[in-house]
Amino acid sequence: MAEIRAGSVLPARREDIVLETADGLRLVGEIALPPEREPVATLLCLHPLPTAEGMMDSHLLRKASYRLPALADVAVLRFNTRGTSSPRGTSEGVFGDGETERYDVAAALEYAEFHDLPHPWLLGWSFGTELALKWGRDPVTEGLILLSPPLHRAADADLDAWGADGRPVVALIPEFDDYLRPAEAAKRFARVPQADIVPVDGAKHLWVGENYVRIVLNEIVRRVAPAAFPLPTEWADPEA
Repeated sequence: MAEIRAGSVLPARREDIVLETADGLRLVGEIALPPEREPVATLLCLHPLPTAEGMMDSHLLRKASYRLPALADVAVLRFNTRGTSSPRGTSEGVFGDGETERYDVAAALEYAEFHDLPHPWLLGWSFGTELALKWGRDPVTEGLILLSPPLHRAADADLDAWGADGRPVVALIPEFDDYLRPAEAAKRFARVPQADIVPVDGAKHLWVGENYVRIVLNEIVRRVAPAAFPLPTEWADPEA
């Protein structure tokens, strides 16, 4: 057995994909599926702010795709929103400050529906949480998992809409977040009666450190694939 470390890449069926938006753009991405079984749930990842170096390879999303297909039978779809670049490539279009990205979110949900990916959850981080709250209330969406939500672009009206909707909303709030800390998050998300607010002691907005990565991935799996919780910290593959 080998310890799962920050750079561990566990087995998965990985495929480069292209999402096509309703306004005519092609967005580059990747789907990672369990290596041997069909997925029990799906994460559609919405990355942090691209003007601050956010992309589909931002570390929490990358580590989710490296680990969760093998450890939890969860499919992980990552993609670059319009105008965003990563080692996978650059998506067409230009940054829309969270507005025209509505078409990007819709394209990811459409891909999940067309390819029969089960139980799609939107996993947003920072800017990605704004996209999830503003544009993710599609019939296909199973629920939201929000990492470090700043609640800048997402307004009270968006929270009210999710509160009326009733689908699960889980928000992981770092103790020392730069934008929204646990006490304020509890007040803002009070508009969403079903919201599950998870304060994380010691964490910061960027979730740096393997300890926080493991906390985040475990909280995700607890919701979307509870049979796999808690995640192991070792893997039989010696190359992991």
